[in-house]
Amino acid sequence: MPTPARLHVAHALHEVFGEKGRVPDIWDRDLGEDAHLAQALLGLCLRRWGRLQAWVKPKLKDPARGVPLGTQVALAMGLVQLAWLPGVSDHAAVNEAVELAATRDLGFVPHKGLVNAILRRAAKDRAGLAAELEALPAALDRTPATERALKAALAPHGAEAGLEELWARLQQPPRPSFRVLTGEPPEGLEPDADLPGCFRLAEEAPFPRPWLEAAQGMVQDRSSQALLAYSWDRPVARILDACAAPGGKTTTLALRHPGAELTALEVHPRRVARLRQTLQQRGLSAQVIQADAAEWLERSDTAFDLILLDAPCSGSGTLQKHPEWPWLVHDDLPRLTGLQRRLLTAAADRLAPGGLLIYAVCSWLPEEGAAHRDWLAEARPGLQPAAVWPADRGAPADAEGGRTAFFRPHPLRWEGEGFQAFAVARAAR
Repeated sequence: MPTPARLHVAHALHEVFGEKGRVPDIWDRDLGEDAHLAQALLGLCLRRWGRLQAWVKPKLKDPARGVPLGTQVALAMGLVQLAWLPGVSDHAAVNEAVELAATRDLGFVPHKGLVNAILRRAAKDRAGLAAELEALPAALDRTPATERALKAALAPHGAEAGLEELWARLQQPPRPSFRVLTGEPPEGLEPDADLPGCFRLAEEAPFPRPWLEAAQGMVQDRSSQALLAYSWDRPVARILDACAAPGGKTTTLALRHPGAELTALEVHPRRVARLRQTLQQRGLSAQVIQADAAEWLERSDTAFDLILLDAPCSGSGTLQKHPEWPWLVHDDLPRLTGLQRRLLTAAADRLAPGGLLIYAVCSWLPEEGAAHRDWLAEARPGLQPAAVWPADRGAPADAEGGRTAFFRPHPLRWEGEGFQAFAVARAAR
């Protein structure tokens, strides 16, 4: 029987390539110290899946026919361990993959001998195997949807020639970012030189799980922190976080405007429970409402001085954190952009005079950001762009007077998720 770590990885790969689903957030729960091996193994399988399959194909008796997913998974996991995980022995890499192939629900029993033969040959020259895999074109690991996302990220900055550089950067696991909620940061966290209040995990430092569990700090992506470091000096009495779970941005809003009345919307019951628990653990108060944000906004008559609409989106800007993204089915864009426009319209209509609306998506695709900004300018002429971020947080064309109203950092110069956001304000009466 394969080890629990390898079984968890195999289940996650079947979820992605068999069901076209995302890797669950808690996929590696209860693995203990073996979680490090599982995370490295899964990440490499997902980031190198295309070239792994390309390497195997000519070694098959019938390359045109291919092999079942269970065989693909077993071979990919074995090859990754032999090529890039030197701490794993030849015996463990090969035998565990063979056992996985012999597992009826995750492997393909008739190909047990095939997996054994291919991996034993590969194990004879691990350095050569790694060199062969690395020499294969990086484009094998990208899908058409991925190519389009990368081009969309670079185009506003005139940096289309940097596609391979950007892709190479995104293949490195992201470095976690944190915010301190109470007290001092634990050992191993270093201040971010370019983003006040942001802390990064030092190289080789342990993940500060006890500190997080004590609600003394929180994980928050660098782009999210920069997004919420907006400059705004008008009074804020009522705040709406329209799509609030899991609660990182809600927390930041509560801390930035401690005297304001904060309303947080979330449609999914489990995420609502998690949001309430998170706020309670952090000693923060908000009116948490389980509701569809668009429906709630459309029937509400409350005006808000600050609205954050972090809308559901394709997630194309999270490629680095979610290496399964390239392999998912991306046919949902028309539905998503329709929902985003509906949410944006409803939120804009609930903005009080003198109020600020920030619309954000973790996507690089123009349909989910720039197109909505241009549409809103025509549909709601009473709203004007609000330059609430430093100019270097946007593209050169967005800058005015050292500020920008359109948040989209240069992907080759900015370390953090790919975000698009724009800010608009309603004139005060």
